[in-house]
Amino acid sequence: MLHELESPVIAQDDSETLSENVFRRIQAAIVKGEIAPGSKISEPELARTYGISRGPLREAIHRLEGQRLLVRVPHVGARVVSLSQAELIELYEIRESLEGMACRLAAERMTAEEIEELRQVLNTHERDAAFQAGVGYYQQEGDFDFHYRIIQGAGNRTLTQMLCGELYQLVRMYRIQFSVTPNRPRQAFAEHHRILDAIADRDGELAELLMRRHIGASKRNIARHYQDAVQPTATKRGES
Repeated sequence: MLHELESPVIAQDDSETLSENVFRRIQAAIVKGEIAPGSKISEPELARTYGISRGPLREAIHRLEGQRLLVRVPHVGARVVSLSQAELIELYEIRESLEGMACRLAAERMTAEEIEELRQVLNTHERDAAFQAGVGYYQQEGDFDFHYRIIQGAGNRTLTQMLCGELYQLVRMYRIQFSVTPNRPRQAFAEHHRILDAIADRDGELAELLMRRHIGASKRNIARHYQDAVQPTATKRGES
């Protein structure tokens, strides 16, 4: 919206700032589900909504495609990503392996100060109102994200680029979507504490095992979600 920007007059070097602003806002809307999976992206509509010209908007859309939040469909245009069950399970299989490795490396390489900061992250999560109410898990990004901090603590730049760059927002999108499953927030929080204890004990083997189990539990939760969605339809067909 134009009135939210600092000035309606765009200086010569402002296009990058505008593009970054709209990129972050559209990214957040997609990740939080405010723009639904599968939705068609209309450049004229977004330009009106965010009060931005088509040039910076197209740059933002291109970056969102690079994060796999938008996909280009032939003869249709850009749409918000909507992974199939098989694609989502594959994504979690990748996480299970790579984040497990990140945990093992973090146990070897994180400093005592970084481990204490990670404990403070979990303390922040525990105070979150949605978590206290049992209706969701703390889903802030970057330094407030338990998984993000562990990956950073692994000290492997290639691994960081893969998990905190290329796949990060796509993973967050689905973590948020499934974080409201009953009982899962408390379970995930307890699992996070056990993972952190293993890292603090410098037990890389256990830390890797616990992270793999943690993500594996989320993967099974996703499979159950799709199964529950199919069963009512199958029952209805049987009754007809």
